[in-house]
Amino acid sequence: MRMSYREALRLALREALQNDARVFLMGEDVGRYGGSYAVSKGLLEEFGPERIRDTPLSELGFVGAGVGAALGGLRPIVEVMTVNFSLLALDQIVNSAALLRHMSGGQCSVPLVLRMATGAGRQLGAQHSHSLENWYAHIPGIRVLAPATVADARGMLAPALADLDPVVIFEHAQLYNLEDELPDDWRCDIARAAVRRAGAQASVFAYGGCLPKALQAAEELAAQGVEVEVVDLRVLRPLDIDTVAASVRRTHRAVVVDEGWRSGSLAAELIARIVETCFYELDAPPARVCSEEVPIPYAKHLEEAALPQVPKIVAAVKELLNV
Repeated sequence: MRMSYREALRLALREALQNDARVFLMGEDVGRYGGSYAVSKGLLEEFGPERIRDTPLSELGFVGAGVGAALGGLRPIVEVMTVNFSLLALDQIVNSAALLRHMSGGQCSVPLVLRMATGAGRQLGAQHSHSLENWYAHIPGIRVLAPATVADARGMLAPALADLDPVVIFEHAQLYNLEDELPDDWRCDIARAAVRRAGAQASVFAYGGCLPKALQAAEELAAQGVEVEVVDLRVLRPLDIDTVAASVRRTHRAVVVDEGWRSGSLAAELIARIVETCFYELDAPPARVCSEEVPIPYAKHLEEAALPQVPKIVAAVKELLNV
């Protein structure tokens, strides 16, 4: 069945609401409006206002309410409109949700799922174009997921809801219109990275909105006689270093594509782990393709220049291979 990333997310939400009376969705405009990205369209009519709850414009307030509901035995799915607005709720996420199992000695857990749109590329200006996945991947006590395919959009929510600790799911806003065939087996392991394309000459690691760019770069390189392996990290905390290292041992070269800024990036962490784990397997220094060290511009041509793009990925691979 062919569907969009948005439709796959909606199917996952509907299934969760149907299968477990403890599950409810809350956030800004998730009800009557159908969600800022139309993910929850039609769910209010189907499940009613007790299960699909529109909230005030207060991320600190409604994320805190979600933490409390999870502590009380419910399974809340909290939608934060964009990652930029999640900064207003950092205290609830970092100082409460992520820590309560540890600070209670395991007596309580916070089975909370936080969904939020991330990423740039839509000319929304600097305040609505952040990629802060690495900020959350830095925090012990939470799991961080970045579905980049229709199958993962469909399959990640159920295991996330089953996790007793908070799970943050980043949905890159450029992916909502992505269409693909939903495979028969769409169920997802939220502990492992996934090899999306096999190759022998270099490994390209990406996640979220950068995965389609990495795959397109691999196609262009293949047309030039260069075969690269593309690995979708998809689980940003905990990183699946075993799959990463296995890929590097096959290809002996690594390029990391990350829409975050270069300084303190997830790309930097991944490269550090590659060097720690399989340094002597490398035939060239690892490379990374990140966003430029500037607030994301509004003007389309400047925004495109600031972000990782296919030509930059192709150039990085060619430089490693000296071709």
